[in-house]
Amino acid sequence: MDIHYRHEWKHEINMADLYAIRARLKVVARGDPNAKDGKYFIRSLYFDNLSDKALREKIDGVDRREKFRIRYYNNDTSFIKLEKKSKVNGLETKYSAPLTKEEAQRIVCGDYEFLRESQHSLLQEFYCKIRYQGLKPRTIVDYTREPFIYGPGNVRVTFDYNIRTGLTCTDFLNPDCVTIPAGDQIVILEVKWDEFLPSIIKSAVQMPGRRVTAFSKYAQCRIYG
Repeated sequence: MDIHYRHEWKHEINMADLYAIRARLKVVARGDPNAKDGKYFIRSLYFDNLSDKALREKIDGVDRREKFRIRYYNNDTSFIKLEKKSKVNGLETKYSAPLTKEEAQRIVCGDYEFLRESQHSLLQEFYCKIRYQGLKPRTIVDYTREPFIYGPGNVRVTFDYNIRTGLTCTDFLNPDCVTIPAGDQIVILEVKWDEFLPSIIKSAVQMPGRRVTAFSKYAQCRIYG
């Protein structure tokens, strides 16, 4: 199981801000080599229980919270991950474990028993929370991401936009699943780093009048169901 501990800033910006910050980042940072033409498409399926525990904790700003999702990139279903994101005192921790396409489809269809026998502790934990907290697939979240990388501090800066929701469709692996725009088409600037955030990156991403936000793509998409 992969574990990553990260600090995180999120800023809600507009397209003019994106163009300005992108131009500055291109001078000091490099693009993600895994991106295609500087960007990639992300599809995630988020899980919550019948009382919307993860959603409510996010909206209420609960200090200790977590959520589960499965995710793949650029329509490539040969590499799918289960992820658990936890946040405590502003420090984000992300745990991940691989899934095959067949395993992901079984989860979507409500067949969870194989998770109990997994060698991955995260998949075992996921199984327990499905059984005892009642986690179910709740919504698909699609978006486009432009990533930049800066070595010192292990910094990752991303622009996320074209956020779309699957409404009631949770058929995660179906490319024909209909999605619609999730509200106003804003841009989310995310800055993540390990021990320190270099001043050159802090200067590159700052825009006058833009504040750190608690924006959640999952919460935004759940407005519709």
